[in-house]
Order: sequence, then structure tokens, then C-alpha cells
Amino acid sequence: MINIIADIVGMAGTCLVVGAFFLLQLNKVSPKGLLYNLMNLSGALFLLFSLCINFNLASFVIEIFWIVASLIGLYGYLKQDRSAGNPTS
Repeated sequence: MINIIADIVGMAGTCLVVGAFFLLQLNKVSPKGLLYNLMNLSGALFLLFSLCINFNLASFVIEIFWIVASLIGLYGYLKQDRSAGNPTS
């Protein structure tokens, strides 16, 4: 049963990461925007959860890098938003 849950969570993560990429290619999101980075971060976290059940070292490592890149993007977004004088919510 846990394998099925891990697969469902992993597929949701895949949809989020690939969906973010498609939205970027269609110019619907900005690579420095909140939505793009949140989709990537949550997708990578979901995939990482799935990989903890069905481990694959190469995939695990790339998800760690994906999480770090997304956190850097979110930091940049928040820093830019604050420097513009806009309150973050």
C-alpha cells in the first residue's frame, strides 16, 4: 500500500515539475516568479518523498539539487519583492 501512495505522490511531483516547465515555455510564468518556484519546490519534495520509498540514487541527488535551486529562486523572489517595497503575503 505504501508503494502505491509513493507512486501517486511521485506522479503528482512529476506533474508539478513538468507543468512548471510547460508554463515557462508558454510564457505563462516567470522563471523568477513565485508560482514557478513553488511548483518546482513542491514537485521536487513530492518526488523526494517517493524516492525515499522507492530509492534511486541518481534521481535522489537531482531532486536535492532541484530543491536547492527552487529555494534560491524563492529567496530571490522574496528579496526582490521586499526591495521593491511590496509586502509579502
